Amino acid sequence: MTHEHEDHHHIDKPIAILGTGNMGSALMKGIINAKLTPPKKILACDTNLPRLQALSAEWKIRIAADLSAAVEISEIILLCVKPQTLESVLQTIKPAIRPNHLVISIVAGVRIKFIQQILGTKLGIVRAMPNIAATVDEGAAAIAFGEHVNGEQQRIAKAIFEAVGEVVIVAEDQLDAVTGLSGSGPAYIYMVIEALIDGGVKMGLSRDIATKLAIQTVLGSAKLAKTSRLHPAILRDQVTTPGGTTINAIYELESHGLRAMLINAVVTATERSKELSKLLNNF
Repeated sequence: MTHEHEDHHHIDKPIAILGTGNMGSALMKGIINAKLTPPKKILACDTNLPRLQALSAEWKIRIAADLSAAVEISEIILLCVKPQTLESVLQTIKPAIRPNHLVISIVAGVRIKFIQQILGTKLGIVRAMPNIAATVDEGAAAIAFGEHVNGEQQRIAKAIFEAVGEVVIVAEDQLDAVTGLSGSGPAYIYMVIEALIDGGVKMGLSRDIATKLAIQTVLGSAKLAKTSRLHPAILRDQVTTPGGTTINAIYELESHGLRAMLINAVVTATERSKELSKLLNNF
């Protein structure tokens, strides 16, 4: 789906996207599809030249191998590189940075303070934690604003991530919990889908039929929860009849600790995110 944007959401500013992997490419496509800024104002940089050329041919964006040159002619910088390469990228673009630049980082674990210290000047820096569903315009992203981000820059950052899904605003110290919930969350859901498929196969369904049913069941359940705005417990009760199949299945899940396991998965991923953040930020 394409997320609709009113005129006041339009950015119409030159954007440099540094790193065009899955997330960088998803954000680029979202920006174009939402008509936030014209493709000719998007400049993508990546070490993978064939990927850049393919994106340019399909989306009519501009491409460059020179990071500093891309930053020089842009007003918004999207940092979509791997954590281990970020410091080198920041050092490279530092001479081209201007006080009016908006820097948006989706680099996991690297704090705003770290980016600020390298780039030096008092910049508007936004840190975001999107997830892989942004590649199909159904992402869940949390964004945190640095102390020098003004109102217009906040609007721009929100518009970019709203182009590929839902956005929430959080304090930066909550981004580790966001990582544990929605950042790593798709992996938990894929495991649930896989298990449901195997359950269907065990009970005699073909794998193809079980796969279609499991995926649509998860998709439909999530959509109903989102559109109805009812608490999940209420929705669960709506399909749970006394003495029926569902209550017996729920009893089995509770007996084996499904709820506790999922809670603990979020906690464990959050704690690991905190550990990695300490390593990346050298403290």
